[in-house]
Amino acid sequence: MKVLIAGGGIGGLSAAVALLQRGIDVEVYEQAPELKEVGAGIQISPNGNKVLDALGVFKRLKELSCDPVRKEFRLWNTGKPWPMLSLGKAVIENYGYPYLTVYRPDLHQSLADRVRELKPDAIHLGCGVAGCEQDGQSATLVLRDGPRVTGDALIGADGVRSVVRNTLWGPCDPEFSGMVAWRGLIPMEELPEHMQVSVGSTWIGPGGHAVCYPLHRSKIMNFVATIEGKTWDVPEGAAPGTAEECLNDFAGWHEDVQTMIKRSPRLIKWALMQRDPIPRWTQGRISLLGDAAHATLPFLAQGAVHSIEDGMVLSRCLEGVDTADVAGALARYEAARIDRTSRMVRGATANTERFHSPELATEESAEKYLQREWSSEPIFARYDWLYSYDANTAPV
Repeated sequence: MKVLIAGGGIGGLSAAVALLQRGIDVEVYEQAPELKEVGAGIQISPNGNKVLDALGVFKRLKELSCDPVRKEFRLWNTGKPWPMLSLGKAVIENYGYPYLTVYRPDLHQSLADRVRELKPDAIHLGCGVAGCEQDGQSATLVLRDGPRVTGDALIGADGVRSVVRNTLWGPCDPEFSGMVAWRGLIPMEELPEHMQVSVGSTWIGPGGHAVCYPLHRSKIMNFVATIEGKTWDVPEGAAPGTAEECLNDFAGWHEDVQTMIKRSPRLIKWALMQRDPIPRWTQGRISLLGDAAHATLPFLAQGAVHSIEDGMVLSRCLEGVDTADVAGALARYEAARIDRTSRMVRGATANTERFHSPELATEESAEKYLQREWSSEPIFARYDWLYSYDANTAPV
C-alpha cells in the first residue's frame, strides 16, 4: 500500500512516521521550499506524549523542551494567582506522561528526522497542492506545477485552508473569529528574575487573555496574547505588528504583561480562525487529518496534539488492510476520531468566554467566577477526558 500525504506539518509528519513504522509506504508533499516551522510554542499534554513515545521521538523532544511544575491563572490587572493544574510528578502519576511546553521547530524537526530515518526520500518539498481526484482503485494528488502522483490513499493534512478538503466538499475555510493573537519569543535572560520561572501562566481578563510559558530548555519565554473586537483585512493569516499597537490592545494590564510585550524582539499578530466541526472527513480513498479536518481555536491547547493522535489512529486503521479495502479503513478512521475532535473544537470555543468573561473585571467578581468555573471539579471534567485518552490503544 502507498499513502500520499498532502502537507508536511506536525500532523502530516506524525502520520508518516506511524504509517512507515507499520510497513506502509508513504510520500509526503509539502508546499514550502524547505522544511521548517514558524518559531512558536505549543503545549503537548500527556495524551500527545504517549503517541510521540510510540513514534520514537519523545525522548529527544523531552530533552529539548520544558516540564513546568504547574499551570496557573493570573488576574489581568493585579496579577493575583489562582491554581489551575498541577503538573510535574502529579500529571505523570495520573496519566503516565508529562505535560511539556515545546518549541514548535524542535517538534517538527524531530518528526522530520524520524521520517527520514525510516524512509530517506519520503518528503518532497516545493510541491503545492492544486487538487485531488480518485477512482475505485486509486487516489491522485494534483500538484500546482502540473505533476500528478497516485497512491492507494490520500490524506489531506494541508491545514486550515485545505485544498484537499475544499476539493472534496466545496469551499469551507474557517472564518475570522474577531480575535487576534499577538505572539512573541523572548530570550529568558531579557526578563526580570521573578519572571524566569518554570510555570505556565494564563492571564485572564474581560475581552482578552495572555499566555506565557518556558521553551527550549528554558532559554525562551513564549508569549501569546489574545484580544477580542479586532478586524482583519490582510490576505495572509499573520502579519508583523508593533509593540505600540500591542500595548494599546493591553492597556491597563499588569506590568509583567507589559514587560513581555516590550521585551519581545519581534511581535507577529495572527488572525484566529474558527469553524463549527464539519460532519464528514472521508470520501472514498481520500480523508483529512489535523487542522484540515478539525480547525480549532487554541484555547484547549489541543490542536497539535489531536493532529498527532489522528496520525496514530489512521495508521492503525490502515495496518494490514488490502488495497481494495482502503475506503472502509478510512471510514473507520473517521468514525474513531470525529466525535472526539468535534468535542475538542467545541470545548476550545467555549473556553473563549471562560478566559474573557466580564466577571473578571474586578478581583472580587473574579474570585467568585474562578471558584465556579475553574475549581478542581470543573477543571477535571474539562480536561481529564482529553489527557486520559490513548491513541495507541483506543478502539478503531
